[in-house]
Amino acid sequence: MTTPANTPTNTPANTPTNTPANTPAHAPSEQAYDYVVVGGGTAGSVIASRLTEDPDVTVAVIEGGPSDVDRPEVLTLRRWMGLLGGELDYDYPTTEQPRGNSHIRHSRARVLGGCSSHNTLIAFKPLPSDWDEWERSGAEGWHAAAMDPYFDRLLNNIVPVAEKDRNAIARDFVDSAQTALGVPCVEGFNEKPFHEGAGFFDLAYHPEDNKRSSASVAYLHPVMDERPNLRILLETWAHRLELDGTRARGVRVRAADGTESLITARREVLVCAGAVDTPRLLLHSGIGPRADLEALGIPPLHDLPGVGENLLDHSESVIVWETDGPIPENSAMDSDAGLFVRRDPDSAGPDLMFHFYQVPFTDNPERIGYERPAHGVSMTPNIPKPRSRGRLYLTSADPEVKPALDFRYFTDEDDYDARTLVDGIKLAREIAATRPLAGWLKREVCPGPEITGDEELSAYARSVAHTVYHPAGTCRMGAVDDPGAVVGPDLKIRGLEGIRIADASVFPTMPAVNPMIGVLMVGEKAAELLAREGGTR
Repeated sequence: MTTPANTPTNTPANTPTNTPANTPAHAPSEQAYDYVVVGGGTAGSVIASRLTEDPDVTVAVIEGGPSDVDRPEVLTLRRWMGLLGGELDYDYPTTEQPRGNSHIRHSRARVLGGCSSHNTLIAFKPLPSDWDEWERSGAEGWHAAAMDPYFDRLLNNIVPVAEKDRNAIARDFVDSAQTALGVPCVEGFNEKPFHEGAGFFDLAYHPEDNKRSSASVAYLHPVMDERPNLRILLETWAHRLELDGTRARGVRVRAADGTESLITARREVLVCAGAVDTPRLLLHSGIGPRADLEALGIPPLHDLPGVGENLLDHSESVIVWETDGPIPENSAMDSDAGLFVRRDPDSAGPDLMFHFYQVPFTDNPERIGYERPAHGVSMTPNIPKPRSRGRLYLTSADPEVKPALDFRYFTDEDDYDARTLVDGIKLAREIAATRPLAGWLKREVCPGPEITGDEELSAYARSVAHTVYHPAGTCRMGAVDDPGAVVGPDLKIRGLEGIRIADASVFPTMPAVNPMIGVLMVGEKAAELLAREGGTR
């Protein structure tokens, strides 16, 4: 992930700035590699690992943050909440949202492994309907049958929540959801496609010690000290792509000590900086909507109108209950179970989701006057297939200034997104009134049982809505003749040579499930495309 130059590093003294012993503290004035990967995150880790399986191929990974090696606050999954807003978070604000919560902060990880080193590691293979929707959007060759094999290649330890981590109240939530809503119990959401169900999630973790099986842990840690053809440049900020006509020559970077250099690619540059920093890097490099770039004084080198458009997110709201006393402490990451519902029988997949938090998740409700109970739980109704579309854009030619993220939450023409949250609150109340979960609950804290009308529920749900940190779509993939697409089905940037994008920014539409596994699969497919075209093993 790319990093603003003025972002403090605050790296502990015992944390190496570059983990591989053969990696210099910072790059010299110019270095050349076969491939340059911008972003050592979820997809970037996969691509770097796969390409360097061929000892004759050299790869440089440019990562804005420090290593995750020997950092228990990162590697311990249950400590994920402590990373939000901290030194390893880029912490992007949201623009004013007339129909939503304007106070949402978008956490983006500044550490090796990217957001897979920062999130809850909920691991859903995208549903067949999600992939097939991509192909209908112009992503030829990305249909479910073609994509399914990439899931089996993943190196992450993807397992159901362990029995020892199955909190008693989460078990009762699953039982009550089945009884109240008539949905099946799902044991292993990745076993087969589903439309509805309640159950414990699959996670990418090691249950024996609660350690992450992130992209970096699974793909880089085993090889980073053993492959001289792999260079990982940490605390290194990629601030501009270097073009030679229509060909990407390399990447301008700045090391932690302020040294600037050019990292060049003999074959290709892979931009894997995520749905925020990938379009940001392109725009500051003169790749994007010509009029917008000219208005900021950025020389437009390649007019590409789709850069920054189609900003997607999984928005969700929250309903909180106080419990009669403390909740048992065993858990994998405090949100280990959930629920999927299909309200519309014609929907290709689930159209409402819940995460069940074993903590009172009141950050946004407190802002509007609610109080956090000493003990409590939360359900978070979520919009699996949001219809609102936003936009990312620059407000300054200065690359140190963060981009503007305007998600345009709840602005879809039919008000589908807001109605989904209202339906979710109503269903959550049905579950809470059903035993055995009802036996734990003392009172509804927010929105409160007195809030019952659809308009009141909508106003509450939107005002306390938060993100599940799933931005996507800002460099969307489409057909080669689609003027709004940024990349084609081969992930190459339209009209340029020697450069591809592989991260959540290429998503044409949002998967109905948490997208991390989808990003890993994008990385696996990208590595295969590169190996096939580049002649690597």
